[in-house]
Order: sequence, then structure tokens, then C-alpha cells
Amino acid sequence: MMTLRQVEVIRAVMVTGTIGGAARLLNVSAPGISRLVKYTEKSLGVRFFQRQNGRYFPTAEARNIFEQINGVYEKMDDLSEIISKIGRGDLSELRIGSVPSISQVMVPRAIERVRRRYPELRIDINILKIEEAVDYLLLGRGDCVAMSYRLEHPGLDFLPLASGELFCIVPAGHELAGCKQVSAAEIIRYPLIGIDPNDPYGRIMAEIFARNKLDYDITIRARFGTTVCALVKAGLGIAVIDQFTVAHGGYPGVELLKIVEPTRFDTYIAVKRGAPLSLHIEHFIECLRSEMRAVGPGRTAPRKPDSKPDSKSDSKSRKK
Repeated sequence: MMTLRQVEVIRAVMVTGTIGGAARLLNVSAPGISRLVKYTEKSLGVRFFQRQNGRYFPTAEARNIFEQINGVYEKMDDLSEIISKIGRGDLSELRIGSVPSISQVMVPRAIERVRRRYPELRIDINILKIEEAVDYLLLGRGDCVAMSYRLEHPGLDFLPLASGELFCIVPAGHELAGCKQVSAAEIIRYPLIGIDPNDPYGRIMAEIFARNKLDYDITIRARFGTTVCALVKAGLGIAVIDQFTVAHGGYPGVELLKIVEPTRFDTYIAVKRGAPLSLHIEHFIECLRSEMRAVGPGRTAPRKPDSKPDSKSDSKSRKK
């Protein structure tokens, strides 16, 4: 039985025709190569080479062995190519789901980072309603789902992503647009565009008013944050929206106001319980978590793309 090291050395001598050439090819000492060739021939009882004028020529009886050795190397080359493709993501697919609020800005930023590491990774992204996430994972349609809250389900595990806050958004030119923050009592003075109170963010919004015993009326109701933003931009009212939908200038044309009352919430990555996570999934989760935590509570509030930093407000947020 030959070891892989013996195969490697015998082939190197065969290819180069000299002990010195094999040593240079393998970056080892020539005496070591010579000793291993002699040991291999002796232990197997096979003469691999004829020595003539310092050169090594394959013997007739060893030709079949050399054919097999070349076959081993071809398989090794195939293995190396497969490993290389796996490293680039060429043979894999990342299947992710996300609720709309996280998919608008955060998921694309995370995917850009994933693509840098795995340039040939195939990626499938599905925008899901919360109630669709369970079947998406349990039926094997996807690997993970970015969620705006945690479900209680025996077949799912939830990994923490980041905390966030809600903001009040108003159209450009609105009388509240110059304010840095606004209270729940001030919000209800204007036509309110809202997400269904049964939605996670909708519940947080409803709790703001309930805690302060404020009556409010949602004049226009929409399911997704991007629709709410479009309605606000059109001047049809103001709204309370999660910060991830509007982070990094994700929806230009609206002004962001911090809400005085606490609106903190947590987000999660849902995965099928017991399912192994590939390196690609783990890296995506790491990237998404990093992107979301970079704009979470205590960080600088999301800005419009063209707005200039307010040094005073920045210093205040850092002190907090």
C-alpha cells in the first residue's frame, strides 16, 4: 500500500526525471526524495525507475502503476476544483426569506457583503408575510427568515438579530418636518396612515397611544411599510414606521422624527429546528445582524441621503 506522500514523490520524479527536479517541485530536500524512492521500491518489491546518467526513467513493469498514479492525481485535481467552487459558493444556493420591513434596506446590504465573500453563490430571496414564514421553513423551501418578532412554534428556532425603534415619518415640507422629535399626543393631531394593529409594528404603535390613553384614527391602513412611506410621501398623512424600512435613506422624500415615548422592539432570524446551518447561511446571518445593529437604538438616527450631519445631535446620541 502506498501513502499519498509516496504517490506524490514518485510522480514528481516521473514528471521531472531527476531527484533534484522532484525536490524543487515539492520544495523539499533531494536526499529526502532519494531515500523515500528507495524505501518505496524496497517495501513494495517494485522497481519504479532505471537510472541512466543521473536521470530516472520509468521501468516497463511500473508503467501501469504510473497510469494509476496519474489517475489519482486527476481525482485530486477534481477534488481541489470542487473545494474551490464550494469556497466561491458556485455549488450552493442561499435561500432566504424576509418580512418586508427588513428586506427593503437591510437584506440587500447584507447580501452585498455575502456576495463579496462568495462571488458565485446562487441566492434566492423571498419577501414573506409573517404567517408564511412557518411553511417556508418547515417545508424546506428556504433556509432562514428575517422576522420582525418571535413566534412560539415547536419546529422553529429564533436567533436574535437586532433591536430597533419606531420613527414618525412626515412628508417633506410638513409643519412637523423641522422637529427633531415628536410625542404621541402630537402625532394624533394629524391624519394617520398606519399598519394593521395586529402586525408586530402596528401593535407597538397602538401601545404608544394606549399607554397615554390617546384616541387615534388610522385614516388609511396599509400592510407594508414601503406602501406606508409612499402614502406619506404623497402628502396623505403621517405615519409611525420601523427604522429598518427607512434606514440609510431607504425611502427618500420623507422626514424622520424620533418619537418621545419608548418604541423599542427586537428582530430575529428564524430557522428550522435541528436543521444544520451552512457556512453561507451563517455568514448571511452575521452580515445581516451587523448591518441592523449598526443602525439600532443608541446609534445615529437614519438620515436622508443628502442631509448633512448635525454635530450637536450626533454628540448627544453618543453621550446617551
